[in-house]
Amino acid sequence: MDLVQKILQGDTRAAARLMSLVENGAGEAVSALKALYPHTGKAYVVGVTGPPGSGKSTLVDGITEELRRLDKSVGIVAVDPTSPFTGGAILADRIRMQRHSLDPGVFIRSMATRGHLGGLARATNDVVDILDAAGKDYVIIETVGVGQDEVEVVKAAHTSIVVAVPGLGDDIQAIKAGIMEIGDLFVVNKADRDGADKTVTEIEMMLHLGKPTGGWQPKVQKTVAVRGEGIPELTQAILEHQAFMHTAEGRRQKGKERSRWVFWELLQEQVTERVVEKVTGNGTLDRLIERIAARETDPYSAVEEVLRKAGL
Repeated sequence: MDLVQKILQGDTRAAARLMSLVENGAGEAVSALKALYPHTGKAYVVGVTGPPGSGKSTLVDGITEELRRLDKSVGIVAVDPTSPFTGGAILADRIRMQRHSLDPGVFIRSMATRGHLGGLARATNDVVDILDAAGKDYVIIETVGVGQDEVEVVKAAHTSIVVAVPGLGDDIQAIKAGIMEIGDLFVVNKADRDGADKTVTEIEMMLHLGKPTGGWQPKVQKTVAVRGEGIPELTQAILEHQAFMHTAEGRRQKGKERSRWVFWELLQEQVTERVVEKVTGNGTLDRLIERIAARETDPYSAVEEVLRKAGL
């Protein structure tokens, strides 16, 4: 409870400690998260996704600077690839955001995906809640940049930003239909390159052919993040979408969707862990897998057998 109180008072060291406990699966983390949960729901969450090399970290850095000019505190959750040697995050994002490291109004946390698909780390939502409870006005989630399947960010964020760059061959291949459907804002970064206007036109055409968006018309912005060009306009577009979400009760709906997603994720994880605990004794699971490999049984029957043993 001492840790919880410190986090509620904005203590960044306490927040960092709890984040480490969460990532390591420590049992005491759950009780702290339970205590913090009633104090969450105030921060506005922005998700930034897109292919590797599109400049997401530089964009996040620029957006953070603009929000700080508005005297808003910012938490950044940068989801990085997992190191094959240490299992930890490859901390490229912190290097790019070095200038914010001494700003008490900015907290940066790099997280490893640790094999979790969808562009987010397993504990991303818990870290967002910790930053929320610690009083951050905005939490920015930067996904790992795995390509076309990073749609989980739309479940975690109020505003989802999809980043593309010109010059990747077939530009639209970088933003397939699944990604197109999650974007509230689209950014063509590195817009000083040839083909930027063509990429903007292609995105606008795909948006025009897409499904209705519930009253919000996604915007397409051009930026050159390394020079800060277009960043103030992009930040203004985020604030406009935030205002829309409030007036259209979209934020409440997003909160409900996120709660449903978090609940099902936790339920599936807990059920799986408990079932595995019940059937892994005395090498039972290994023998079952050997039987599947030897074609003595099939995977479907094996799963049914495990569920029966677990009483499900």
